[in-house]
Amino acid sequence: MIAVPAILFRSNHLLVIDKPAGLPCHAGPRGGASVEDWFPLWRRGQDGPWLAHRLDADTAGCLAIARRKSTLLLLQRAFAERLVTKIYWAVVEGVPDKAAGTIALALAKRNEKSGWQIVADPSGDPAATDWRVLARSEKRALLELRPRTGRTHQLRVHCAALGHPIIGDPLYGTAGGGQCLLARRLVLPLDPHVETVASVPPHMRAVLPGGAFDEFEATQKVTAE
Repeated sequence: MIAVPAILFRSNHLLVIDKPAGLPCHAGPRGGASVEDWFPLWRRGQDGPWLAHRLDADTAGCLAIARRKSTLLLLQRAFAERLVTKIYWAVVEGVPDKAAGTIALALAKRNEKSGWQIVADPSGDPAATDWRVLARSEKRALLELRPRTGRTHQLRVHCAALGHPIIGDPLYGTAGGGQCLLARRLVLPLDPHVETVASVPPHMRAVLPGGAFDEFEATQKVTAE
């Protein structure tokens, strides 16, 4: 049994949880645990709660859950209008030549016999990601990723296109050991603003040892109620 996800922020209107890697947001056809399993525990009133957005099953970190329909509508509008600040951390194979940059690469969904993937396609949906190197070792780097758009698998495909796939990515990199992508920080434009910071999972620390995460953790705070 998977433990109840840690709660980073709680109010009568909103929860932000620290979703573990490997836990899907929705129940799948094959069964198994999902974030929705804890909805009865978090419910207020007769309906809800609702996911305000989604993370891939293998992505850990900040996930917002609305406990009121009015909050859900506010957050859906904020995400659609790109008013939400989303900052990710990823450990990638290799070290980029530059310290920072922007990936502007349109993306489209391609269906194959083995399943579907997201691919770079000039006729696809525009997608852009700002990135910078936070730390590096001989063969790996810790990147900060700031998506300007919110396309499916955007960060995973963009990192692979950069020539530095995310470690543990089963679709666009090399599977094994857990996908090293973390929704590190989430700032929601409510009144007042809600800011949360997720913890770094052990499998990410293991692939970039030597205290690479420590200095950045010390400069960020977790907002909770």
